[in-house]
Amino acid sequence: MTDFSKASLQAPLALVLGATGGVGGALAQALLQRGYRVRAMHRRPEKQHLMRPRYEWVSGDAMIADDVLHAARGASVIVHGVNPPGYRNWGELVLPMIDNTIAAARAVGARILMPGTIYNFGADTFPLLKENSRQAPHTVKGRIRVELEQRLERAAGEGVVVIIVRAGDFFGPDAGNNWFAQGLVQPGKPIRFVLNPGRKGAGHAWAYLPDVAETFMRLLDRADELPSFARFHMEGFYDHDGMQMVQSIGRAVGRPNILSFHFPWRLTGFVRPFVPLLRELHEMRYLWRKTIRLDNGALCAFLGEEPRTPIDQAVKGTLRSLGCLPEPDAMVASKGTELIAGGGK
Repeated sequence: MTDFSKASLQAPLALVLGATGGVGGALAQALLQRGYRVRAMHRRPEKQHLMRPRYEWVSGDAMIADDVLHAARGASVIVHGVNPPGYRNWGELVLPMIDNTIAAARAVGARILMPGTIYNFGADTFPLLKENSRQAPHTVKGRIRVELEQRLERAAGEGVVVIIVRAGDFFGPDAGNNWFAQGLVQPGKPIRFVLNPGRKGAGHAWAYLPDVAETFMRLLDRADELPSFARFHMEGFYDHDGMQMVQSIGRAVGRPNILSFHFPWRLTGFVRPFVPLLRELHEMRYLWRKTIRLDNGALCAFLGEEPRTPIDQAVKGTLRSLGCLPEPDAMVASKGTELIAGGGK
């Protein structure tokens, strides 16, 4: 891949682990826009280089400490945006991967950027989640995420600098491994209805990935003013009654009263012993049954505001990237064809 000896030494270097994923990809793009060189690690870097040629691709595996250390050489920032695919094998993969990132950051003096999750909290802390809310989850994935953040905090006490931004359920362009893309809509197909995992009346926290990435960048711009372990919450798009995201999707496709159906949680409960992915999803159903909102007071106090893209704009861009809406040029061409066919009326 890229010959590091020939790379420009003028710009700072960021290593992004998980650059092909949703949050990792959003952060990689934001870092490029901020003037960073972006190095990305993948098992098949040649293929990735063809699709994302602006990154410096290096071969490696986040589960192999030497691979991460090699990729981190010269980096001032490491984005830990890698997760096991399909919610599976968290117990075997999540903690070893963060240990490798911490070790690499300690060795090269890099700052770790880490997206946080709401898995860390049990229902006893709902509806409003603050940075100091008690982290006592009752799920396996939640307990793993708590341990992950505790390891980062301990590392910060030993000189590794960490920024965590916690947000709700992700959605955004080029992000397919999330509830929006795999639950609410079907990628690549026109939207005829929305499958809503939430309970009507229960508020839910969503986070548009470009806004998450911009939040990280603004914090990174002022990183020297932060403690060694900095943790912030983003409010994101707060769907106050569990129906606002559905309605935004409806507006995006020109049907404000679009049909919506409840996600079949009861059915997943019956079949989860036989389908590993459904078993993992069913474990997290409590996050959709009660109101969840993230308090962004500390973030706004530090930055002055939280980056926010208008929800309809965010949803429309996401649906286009998923192939559920035509691109604007295609829409204009289609309308022009209709005018010609109709005699210009």
